[in-house]
Amino acid sequence: MQSIHQQILTIIHSFEQGKIFFPEQFGHIGSNESIRQALSRICKDGIIIRLSKGVYLYPVIDNELGVMYPSVDTVAKAIAQRDKARIIPTGAYALNQLGLSTQVPMNVVYLTDGIPRKISIGKQTITFKQTAPKNFSFKSEVTPLVVSALKEIGRNLITDSDLAQIQKILLVEAKEIIISDAYIAPQWITDIILSLINESENE
Repeated sequence: MQSIHQQILTIIHSFEQGKIFFPEQFGHIGSNESIRQALSRICKDGIIIRLSKGVYLYPVIDNELGVMYPSVDTVAKAIAQRDKARIIPTGAYALNQLGLSTQVPMNVVYLTDGIPRKISIGKQTITFKQTAPKNFSFKSEVTPLVVSALKEIGRNLITDSDLAQIQKILLVEAKEIIISDAYIAPQWITDIILSLINESENE
């Protein structure tokens, strides 16, 4: 019979490289402590990387660049999937995701309907901030990002360039879905979204 260490190692080697995984996935093999010890040993062997407490990576290793670390968004989505929670990027990170800013903030904040928490990934921090279920009523994944981005920019600081980029992003989705989603947002954002949709129809 294989040891707990060997059983975990066999499972890890079956993963696709680049996979983010968690100790809970090995709960059927042994106790929490024995799993922790096995993962610690496998980390020391350089096979996996501990990204944060309870978050591990089976890395892709490039011959020239070395370890290819996942994006913050990839880590956040993996954690959300584990927790069966939904997340929406907010603030400066929403701007980055929409191409409205090239800066990636050191503290990336997500709204969630799951457990609020902070997780450190290297020098960056992922914050999951609990929010009302209403914020997950959007039918499109694009609209909540747009809403978050507009809130971050501020009502009186939105430029024509910002609006042009947002319009281009919104037009990827079906018009009916965006219009429906617009009415979930604060009124001033509803007005902007509807205006951008109407402009596109008149062009």
